[in-house]
Amino acid sequence: MPEVPITDAVVALAGGVGGAKMAQGLAGVVEPGRLTVIVNTADDVNLWGLHISPDLDTVMYTLAGIANPVTGWGVVGDSHVTLDALARYGENPWFSLGDKDFATHILRTQALARGETLTEVTTRLAQALGISVRLLPMTNDPVATRIRTGAEILDFQEYFVARKQQDVVDGVTFAGIDESRPTPGVNEAIGEADVIVFCPSNPIVSIAPILAVPGVREAIQTSDAVRIGVSPIVGGKALKGPADKMLTTLGHDASALGVARMYRDVLDIMVIDEIDAKLIQSVRELGLDVHVSQTVMGGRRDRERLAREILTLAQRSRSRA
Repeated sequence: MPEVPITDAVVALAGGVGGAKMAQGLAGVVEPGRLTVIVNTADDVNLWGLHISPDLDTVMYTLAGIANPVTGWGVVGDSHVTLDALARYGENPWFSLGDKDFATHILRTQALARGETLTEVTTRLAQALGISVRLLPMTNDPVATRIRTGAEILDFQEYFVARKQQDVVDGVTFAGIDESRPTPGVNEAIGEADVIVFCPSNPIVSIAPILAVPGVREAIQTSDAVRIGVSPIVGGKALKGPADKMLTTLGHDASALGVARMYRDVLDIMVIDEIDAKLIQSVRELGLDVHVSQTVMGGRRDRERLAREILTLAQRSRSRA
């Protein structure tokens, strides 16, 4: 018999490939209309006159089932004829965009130029791809992650893509964050949630910008929801991206414990991988409950397995309260 959909109202905070995988898992087990995914937009970039939202697109393509399974981002089976043509004109196409991917950015840029908000155009694009999940950018206002390395300040995509994460990260700031406001619906979704899931995304450049939007962290702190975080660090390593290196150079432990310390004021439960079971007591000493699981996600079924496990854990936590 098929498993019964979970009827809890669920909010997920997400960015990057890990966040997209977790969002897809949640979408597969939560009753339609009951899942809201709030996505980081501080890594948005403008290239060739186009507004590109890498985290939003990664989550959107994954939810639609069209993400490239090899990279985790971009569209499966996409071609790169446009990038090749740009290179022939002397451009340096350092940021990889597929031809189908270009369509997303063209339509988004046109909509923004007409005065639509990022939320409005995201909703329309997601619906066109058959996505029933409520997909919200963290803000409609411009926010930009800046990376300090030595005496240099880099735009995030320059650090992440152009320079291949080779620079030592000495500091991270979010330009424009103090003037930003949460996307309409963000705080309402948090306030109505039964469960809030911190996806296994980079805590410094994917989740921290969401929490830094004025009012969001406070809304989560005062929420009655069960708040669960899934560690993106397994055995001291990030499964994808530079999170482990960033944690170390910024003075944090590159471990599930280090992530738990960063989230201790907004979490009730920390989910860590089986390989990190030795950290259970240390995480508990932070005042958090701990759940040990196989957190490394493979395909859709595996993502749904972890999602159902997390949400069942939340239901048990509520029943004990």
